[in-house]
Amino acid sequence: MKSGLPVFQPESLRAGGVGEQIRSVHPEALVVAAYGALLPPALLDLGRFGALNIHASLLPRWRGAAPIQRALLAGDRETGVSIMRMDAGLDTGPVLAQQRIEIAPADDAGTLHDKLASLGARLMVDTLAELAMGRAHPIAQPESAATYARKIEKADTLLDWSRAAAELERAVRAFRPAPGAAVTYEGEMIKIWSARIAAGQGVPGTVLCAGESLVVACGEHALEIAELQRPGARRLPAASFLRGRPVAAGSRFG
Repeated sequence: MKSGLPVFQPESLRAGGVGEQIRSVHPEALVVAAYGALLPPALLDLGRFGALNIHASLLPRWRGAAPIQRALLAGDRETGVSIMRMDAGLDTGPVLAQQRIEIAPADDAGTLHDKLASLGARLMVDTLAELAMGRAHPIAQPESAATYARKIEKADTLLDWSRAAAELERAVRAFRPAPGAAVTYEGEMIKIWSARIAAGQGVPGTVLCAGESLVVACGEHALEIAELQRPGARRLPAASFLRGRPVAAGSRFG
């Protein structure tokens, strides 16, 4: 309350009286970030400039709940932030501003989230100023270019060894820091936190090397696993993990 601004935190925007309370402050715009649900239709046009959403993708690519993870999984070279005027659809409204950034080879969902959050905050402030001066104009999204970033489910995090090592390395980064990529070994679920593409070939899922490093065959090339975690244990470098939980060369990851 340093700025003397009232803070209103309703449990639901659909609760009785919430719309009237928002309307009573005569908002010029409603700003939404990572809300995770559609706004009630009555709120969409409440402000002079409507309801504006900070979306972590270059719309219309990756509409939906998991744009950061989906961009990493797909191997996109760039992503960005879109400031969108919300409508009744899911991330389908016209775009007021966009800014692009490159996805670095080492980026994971956590680092990319932080970059886009900072970028989105600055871009929203700039866009509000442009709107106030009449210089921001909404542009309709081309439906032909739309892709959907569906929510990440537990099954998505299980590594499929029949896929190329490059895809699995991206999956490890896409699911870090949460919920973590996972594999099974002798009935135990193991989290994979860091990995890199390696030379090697064999039946997908076969352990090619298990000493100072842990290398597993994929559908194309192999994956060297650098950091793992057993249930209830801490994350460990591969060499330390293997000293406490031996993995035999020639055995199979599920």
